[in-house]
Amino acid sequence: MTDVPFQPDRATERPRSQWAEVWAQFKTHRGALIGLAVFVALVLFVSVGPLVWTRSPTYINPNAAEMILSRNKPPSWQAPLGTDQLGRDMLARMMAGGQVSIAVGLVAMVISMVLGTLVGVLAGYFRRLDGPLMRLTDLFLALPLLPLLLVMVMLFRDPLARSLGPEGGTFLLIVTAIGVTSWMQAARIVRGEVLALKEREFVLAARSIGTPARRIILRHILPNIVSPIMVSATLGIASAIITESALSFLGLGFPPDFPTWGRLLFDGVEYIQQYPARVIWPGLAISLIVLSVNYIGDGLRDALDPRIRGR
Repeated sequence: MTDVPFQPDRATERPRSQWAEVWAQFKTHRGALIGLAVFVALVLFVSVGPLVWTRSPTYINPNAAEMILSRNKPPSWQAPLGTDQLGRDMLARMMAGGQVSIAVGLVAMVISMVLGTLVGVLAGYFRRLDGPLMRLTDLFLALPLLPLLLVMVMLFRDPLARSLGPEGGTFLLIVTAIGVTSWMQAARIVRGEVLALKEREFVLAARSIGTPARRIILRHILPNIVSPIMVSATLGIASAIITESALSFLGLGFPPDFPTWGRLLFDGVEYIQQYPARVIWPGLAISLIVLSVNYIGDGLRDALDPRIRGR
């Protein structure tokens, strides 16, 4: 008789954690993996790139004759992406613009998710607040987004610029404006999840023993709505980046000497026929970051849904 090596029964194996199951399901989504790789590559490009390519994105040659000669140069070893109409290095401006665009997307997403989650949880859990909060949500959904943003920028840009500086004031204004006008979808999603969860047995049991509503929301409701919040957050990043790019493209975003990918598009439109690369590179960067975030959101939606996990 040959000796058979001991193999523990699968039932006695230590189960994997929930996040390990999520990652295992996420890895099966090829588009999500490619999107994650592209997103990480773009983040490294805008964060680590300036440490390698140390040229200033705002440097203009003070010598008038040399500045004229350095304008709108094609790609070369000295400027891999060429130069703009003032002789500024386009590669350095792409890196600096990516930092601002991605930061706007992340901060605006956090603001919208906090507002959306707060409104959704309160409307879903407390019946007396459901009607007023949902009517408020409907009111914001009925407002035209882009004209509202334009009005907010025109009204508050100059006062904030005087108090916080042109860059800081514009950044605070844009992320706040985008965040407070993009929370409605997250609020509706969270409200639907809370309405279903508050009738579950574990919530009813907690209420029956006199657990305060605040403790039920923090300990039982919020941990069970993490998955829709995370999916909405990934989509919110893409929406915020597109909105900021649209504002900058219209000339109502950051100052001209403060590059963003949308601002680079706006500056390059005048030269699109002579130098098409001036709009191709920032447009490609915006498209790649938005596509990658959308694919990551699709992968997270599948990985965080226990009904799909394991298929």
